[in-house]
Amino acid sequence: MPRVIGITGGIGSGKSAVTAHLESLGIVVVDADLAARVVVEPGRPALKAIAEHFGQQVITADGELDRAALRAIVFADESERKWLEALTHPLIGEEIRHQLAEADSPYVVFSSPLLLETTQAELCELIVVVDVDEQTQLTRTMARDNNNETQVRNIMAAQMTRQQRLERADRVIDNNGSLESLQQQVDQLHRDLLTSD
Repeated sequence: MPRVIGITGGIGSGKSAVTAHLESLGIVVVDADLAARVVVEPGRPALKAIAEHFGQQVITADGELDRAALRAIVFADESERKWLEALTHPLIGEEIRHQLAEADSPYVVFSSPLLLETTQAELCELIVVVDVDEQTQLTRTMARDNNNETQVRNIMAAQMTRQQRLERADRVIDNNGSLESLQQQVDQLHRDLLTSD
C-alpha cells in the first residue's frame, strides 16, 4: 500500500477542493464521507438497522437514506448521534481500509472530517489540515448545504475546534484566500510528497 496522507478540516473548510485538485494530479483519494455513503446503500444491513431505529421518516420514497432528515435528528440529540456512530463507524473503517489497500498512485490521500476525532489518524503517515476562519466556514456551509445557522453551528460544535486541529497538523493549507492560492498550496504539497520518502 502506498503511504497514506490524511486530509481533514472542519465543515466548509474546503477539503473537497483540495482533494479534487489532487485527483486531477493523478492521486487516488479515499473519502470517508463516500465510504459512509457506501455502507448505508439500499440493501446493506446498516440501512435496515437505521430504518428500524429511527423509523421510515429517515428513508426516502425510493428507499435511500434521507441524509437531511437523519442529520437533523442526530445533531439535535447526542445520544442518537452516538447510537448512529456505534453502528456505522466500524463498517466505515472496514470500507476505508479496503479502498486504501486498493490504491495505486505514488501516495494515497485519505480525506475525513473526523480524522483527528477518531482512530482514523492512525492510518496516516502525515496529517494535512485545511484551515479557514470560523465565519467563512459558517457562510460557506450555509450556502452550500442550504442549512440554517443553528444547524451549521451544531455541526461545528460537534467537531474538534479549529485550534485543536491546527495543533495536530503536520502541514496546514490556508483556504481563507482564492481558489488559485489554494491550488498553488496543493501543488506545492504534491511536489513535496513526490520528492520526500
